[in-house]
Amino acid sequence: MKRSRLEVHRPGRQRGTTAFGLFQREQRSLFGEILDWMLTPLLLLWPLSLALTWFVAQGIASKPFDRALEFNLQALTQFVVLRGSQPQFNLNAQARDLLRADDTDQVYYAVRKADGQFISGDPEFPAPPNYILPEAGHVRLRDDQMHDEEVRIAYTWIMRGEHDEHLVLLQVAETLGKRSRLATEIIKGVMVPQFVTLPLAVLLVWMALVRGIRPLSELEQRIRARKPDDLSPLEQEEVPQEVAPLVGSINDLLGRLSTSLSAQRRFLADAAHQLKTPLAGLRMQADMALRAEDSEDMRRSLQQITRSSMRATHTVNQLLALARAETTGRTLPSRPVDLGELATEVIADSFPRALDKRIDLGYEGPENVPEECILEGNPTLLQELVRNLVDNAINYTPAGGVVTVRVLVDRFSGVQVLQVEDDGPGIPETERELVFQPFYRVLGTNVDGSGLGLSIVSEVAQQYGASVELEDAHPGQGARRGLRITVRFPPRQRPD
Repeated sequence: MKRSRLEVHRPGRQRGTTAFGLFQREQRSLFGEILDWMLTPLLLLWPLSLALTWFVAQGIASKPFDRALEFNLQALTQFVVLRGSQPQFNLNAQARDLLRADDTDQVYYAVRKADGQFISGDPEFPAPPNYILPEAGHVRLRDDQMHDEEVRIAYTWIMRGEHDEHLVLLQVAETLGKRSRLATEIIKGVMVPQFVTLPLAVLLVWMALVRGIRPLSELEQRIRARKPDDLSPLEQEEVPQEVAPLVGSINDLLGRLSTSLSAQRRFLADAAHQLKTPLAGLRMQADMALRAEDSEDMRRSLQQITRSSMRATHTVNQLLALARAETTGRTLPSRPVDLGELATEVIADSFPRALDKRIDLGYEGPENVPEECILEGNPTLLQELVRNLVDNAINYTPAGGVVTVRVLVDRFSGVQVLQVEDDGPGIPETERELVFQPFYRVLGTNVDGSGLGLSIVSEVAQQYGASVELEDAHPGQGARRGLRITVRFPPRQRPD
C-alpha cells in the first residue's frame, strides 16, 4: 500500500452509438394465427381422409364379389371330369346361363392342363404367376387384364387322377364394374356428410375462438377505462390461467411505474423545499445590495450572494445526481471501471478544497486494480459515489485533519473494498441508519450541506449490490473519533 496525492490521469470520454432498424414487422393477429393453425391441418387432412376412404371402400366393395367369384369357381370345378386318361370340361346350359347372368360385368373362364394345353374357355386367358402349384383345390385370387380391361381372377388346381397329367388349372375372371360402382357409392356416402360438416366445423372453430379471446377484449376495455393516475394492480382472478402471467407482468410494471413516479414526486417536492431557502436568501441579499449606502455593505451582500449561489448550485447538482441514481442507474451504459484510477481522479479534483482547509488528503491502494478484479459499471455513477464520500469527509473534518481514501483488493475472491476515513466528529451509532435518508443531517453540526451525499452513496451502492458500513475510525478519542465508511463491492461476474 502507498499514499499518493498527484499525477492523476483522466481518460477521455467515449461516445456511444445507437443503431435503429430500417424495417418494421407487420403486426400479427393472434386470432388469425390460431385460426390458421387450427384450419390448415383440417383442410390438409380432409383430402387425405378422402383418399384413405377410397382405398378402404375398394377393399370393402371387393370382399362380397370375391366370395361370389370363388363360389362360381367352386361350381365350375364340378364340370371337370376325367374321360379315359384325358381331363375334359363339360359345361351344360345351366352353367353357361350362370356365367352370363350378370348384365354389368363380363365373366370369362379358361381350363388348361398342367402342361399348358388348352381345354376350354377363352384361349387368351392370362396364366397365373406360378403356373404349376402342388396345392390342388386351394382357391387363389389376383388382379390382371383381359381384352384391355381390369379383371379380378379366381383360380385353382384340380386333381382328377393320380398323375400330374391329370392336374387341371381352372380360372374364372370378372370385370370390375360392380366393384367400382359400390366403391363410388361408399365414397359418395362419406363425402356428402363431410361437405356439410366441414363448413360447420369451420364456423364452430371461429365461434370458439371468438368466445375464447373475449377475456382479452374485456381486459383491454378495463385497462382503457382506467384513469391516468390509477396505477393499482389489475385483478387476476377474472382472467384465464394462460393470461394470468401477462397480467402479473403488467402489475409488476405498474408497481415499478408507481415507485418511479413516487420518486419523481418526492424529488420535485424535495427540490422545491431545498431550493426555497437559498433562493429567498439570494433575493434578500440582492435587495440589501440595492439599498446599500456604502461599498463595504455592498461587498458583504455580494459575498453572501456568491455563497448562496454556490450552495444552491451544489444542492441542485446533488439532487440531479440522486435522481439519476434512483431512476436511471440501471439503464446507463456500463464498461470496465478501475476503482483505483477512479479514486485518484476524485482526489485530484478535491485536492484544492482540502488544501484550503489544510486537510491532509491522501490515497492508499494500488494505482491500477488487477484485471481480474475490474468492476463492470457506469463510470459516472461510481464517480458520484466516491466524490460524495470524499466531499462528506472534507466537509466534516476540521482544519488540519486527515482524510484517507483506500482501495483494497482480494485477488482470490475478486472483492473490492473502498474506504474513506476522516478524523472528524463522527456519527453516533443511533443515527447511522438515518443519515442515508435524503436531507437528514446529524444534529449539532454547523457544516454547510444539503444532506444528500450519503443518500446518493446508498442509491449507487444498491445499483451494484454493494454494502455500505459506518464505524468509528479512532474509537475512544472523543470529539476526534472520526468516521470510516466502507463500501464492499461483490466480485465481478465472469462468463462460464
